[in-house]
Amino acid sequence: MPDRLRVALVFGGRSSEHSISCATAGGVLEAIDRSRYEVIPVGITRDGAFVLEQDDPSRFALDATRLPEVVDNGTRIQWPDSVSSRELTVTEARGAAPRSLGAIDVVFPILHGPYGEDGTIQGLFELLGLPYVGSGVLASALGMDKHFTKTVLEKAGIAVAPWQTVTAQQWASSASSVTASAEALGLPVFVKPARAGSSVGVTKVSAWDELPAAIDIALHEDSRILIESAIVGREVECGVLSGRGGAAPRVSVAGEIVMTAREFYDFEAKYLDAPGVDLVCPASLTDDELSRMQELAARAFTAIDGAGLARVDFFLTPSGEFVINEINTMPGFTPISMFPKCWIASGVSYPALIDELLALALE
Repeated sequence: MPDRLRVALVFGGRSSEHSISCATAGGVLEAIDRSRYEVIPVGITRDGAFVLEQDDPSRFALDATRLPEVVDNGTRIQWPDSVSSRELTVTEARGAAPRSLGAIDVVFPILHGPYGEDGTIQGLFELLGLPYVGSGVLASALGMDKHFTKTVLEKAGIAVAPWQTVTAQQWASSASSVTASAEALGLPVFVKPARAGSSVGVTKVSAWDELPAAIDIALHEDSRILIESAIVGREVECGVLSGRGGAAPRVSVAGEIVMTAREFYDFEAKYLDAPGVDLVCPASLTDDELSRMQELAARAFTAIDGAGLARVDFFLTPSGEFVINEINTMPGFTPISMFPKCWIASGVSYPALIDELLALALE
């Protein structure tokens, strides 16, 4: 099928969200329209090696007994050596001469966390002149860093939860002043790594004697952390897609995370289908609430200079105020993830969503 677009699907990576990236890639591998696309699965090992992976979605299934990963199989992917070429090559494990995988039309980086969702790999693709799915360097870096996301949104007049940012050095040299500042936020608070996702390293603190352990957990993931006021309200989310031809961003219907027996929407609930959380989509909102939420999501997406896709997470307070929790510029794309659920509920199927993302990247 010579007219098929050749897509390099890049996944895995060096971050703590490696397995989530693999599971997301498995969902894409299973759903992508093979009559339209030729897929080259490019895995990144936990050590950062680019390898040619198997085109087998079942290898990347995510469950409580097995976290999928990219294993170093000895192959090495070589990216084009200049912007005058889009040819991808691979050196096989046996050490033979590089073999051509053909010219790449577009890259689909299904990467979560540092070294993939934070602008770093987007910079590589910019240097190589390769079209890619998702936000550029600036928006990816902003969306990855919770401190700077909040700073930009606050400047744009969008409500965010009160917070303080703490560095590892500040905690080591002046733990008492950090604790005093945190206490001014009031209980409960959440302690989070500044640059991590999938609720990795996040702890809810309900008593101040729990704070030191929570900070240590977060600092294990990042050298900068946030201590953030807990917002009482419904947890609602929506998906955003860029508009075609410079049109305004498009926003899906809302989904809601309903806690039935968990403290918060943690890693196990997000990806291992653990009990205690229900994902409801579409969420029960009034027309006015949905309209306001969609308008804020589009404003937030524009404020960080987003492109391609994003998921915007809100709290809807009892007084009717929407407070943005975060923007995820490469949201989870597994079959149980909220981003595809919201678009499916908006009338866009999973395969059609993949088509649209690739079309936006090429545009």
